[in-house]
Formats: sequence, structure tokens, C-alpha cells
Amino acid sequence: MKKPLVQFSLLTALSLGLIFVYLMSGNPGNNIILQVRLPRLILTLMTGLSLAGIGSIYQLMLANPLAEPYILGISSGAAFGSILFGVLGMVVLMPLGGFLGAGLTLILVWGLAQKQGRFDKTRLLISGVIAGMFFGSAISLLMYLKRQDTLLILGTLMGNLGRIFSRSEYSIFLALMALVLLLMVWLGRKSLILDIMSGGDSYASSVGIDVNRVRQQIFVITSLIIGIVVSYAGIIGFVGLIIPHLVRFWIPSGQKRIYLFSLWTGAIFLLFCDLLAKNMTVVELPVGVITAAVGCPFFIWQMLK
Repeated sequence: MKKPLVQFSLLTALSLGLIFVYLMSGNPGNNIILQVRLPRLILTLMTGLSLAGIGSIYQLMLANPLAEPYILGISSGAAFGSILFGVLGMVVLMPLGGFLGAGLTLILVWGLAQKQGRFDKTRLLISGVIAGMFFGSAISLLMYLKRQDTLLILGTLMGNLGRIFSRSEYSIFLALMALVLLLMVWLGRKSLILDIMSGGDSYASSVGIDVNRVRQQIFVITSLIIGIVVSYAGIIGFVGLIIPHLVRFWIPSGQKRIYLFSLWTGAIFLLFCDLLAKNMTVVELPVGVITAAVGCPFFIWQMLK
């Protein structure tokens, strides 16, 4: 019992310390804390926990250690929808564009993953790569046609947690983050079902689980979450890949515990990466650069393993 307690205490102390440094470094004024750093802190924590939690679900549900939102192409679809609304002047509606883009990607990937009327996990991953390449090309076309919006597009492609909100945008942002949190709680309640499904579709069906319906529900909910998160934070890859694996080093089994610790660790990991992105050089780096620098070697190691 002592080892989990020590791990919990260390993670709690690290979390509180990082949050304090994130908010208070440089002795900022109250306005800076409330109007700049607090919204960024909320966005960073929600993005990190969402991507890590969804990654843990995808890896278990698809029985593939390399599955995550970035690999399945959903992030690219959400980025395309968000960018399209942004370059058309509908910046406030970018979360809606992100959701529509993620939904379109889901429909495309799910349709391509069907083989003779049955769901095929391998085809799903290949379909996700195809969808990601397609929407990546579409984003490149928008960048060429809308050169005046290059900063907006690059911020979405490389990850940008430093968005400044107006008062009305901030209210919408908080409401959507509350929605994301509720949806993440709903996903957590599916942990036992996911544990059963990991034993195979036949076994899950034999105990009364409608496997296809559960998968569809989870993909729809996760697409909504990804659409919202990407519309604000941009594409931040590898968080959903790295964190669930790190958590499984501590917690070898039990999706409920793995999911909860993935949420916590993902939020703190992205917070740490954002601190590095802001302070490594004179110019602030996109946080996606930091997560990719950590994630690419980890991805290669997992693939070789």
C-alpha cells in the first residue's frame, strides 16, 4: 500500500508545484494572472488530460499500442474544420468547425474501416493515416490561398496554447471546457465495458455488450472532445501516445485506474512542455514542437518493440 501512496504524493506535489510556477513566475500582476495565465492554464490542463485519456481508450479498444487521436487522423480533420472557419472570418465559431471536421473524419474513417460489414481494427488505422494525409493537404491548400492567415494556420498546425480571449469568447470557452470535462467523465464510466471488450468481441457480446454500438458512441464522444480541444489548442501530437504507456509502467492493469492517472499525468506533462516552450528560447516555441521532440523517439521505440 505504501508504493501507490508515495506515487500519489509525489504526483500531487509535482502538480501543485508546476501550477504555482506556471501562474506566478516573474511576479505578474493580478490582471496578467486572471486574463492571460489562468485561461492558458485551463486550456493546457484540459488539452493534456483529454488527449491522454482518449489515447488510453483508443489503445485498449483497438488493441494497438500506437493508437491515438493524431494517428487516427481525427486531429487533422478537426484542425481543417477549425482553420476553415477561422480563415472565413468566423473565429468565434472555430470550435464548431473543429467538431464538424472531426465528425467528417470519423464518418470517413469508420466507413473505410468496414470490411464485409464488419469492423476491422487494422483498416481503421490505415484509414486514419489516409484521412490525416488528405486533410493535411487541404490545410496546405488553405495556407497557399489564404496567406494573410498564415499565423492562424501555423498556430493550429503546431499547437498554440497562448490564445487571448475576449470576454464573450472566454465565456464560450469556459462552457465548452465544462462540456469536455463532463464528456471525459462519461468516458471514464465506460472503463469496465472497455476492460471486457479487450477480451475480444465474441466474449463481450456473450455477456450482453453491443460492441459496435459502444464503439460508435465512444468514437462520436471522443470526436466531439477532439474537435473542441483542437479548435483552441491546435494539433498537439504524441500526448495520447506517450502518457498511457508511461502510466501502464506504474499501473499494469485496470482501465479505470489507467484512465484516471492518464488524465492527471497528461495534464501535468503538457503543462511542463508548455513551460519549456515558453522559456527555452527568447522566442516562444509552439508546444507541439516540444511534444514531438519527446514523442518521435518514443514512437520509434514503441514501433521497434
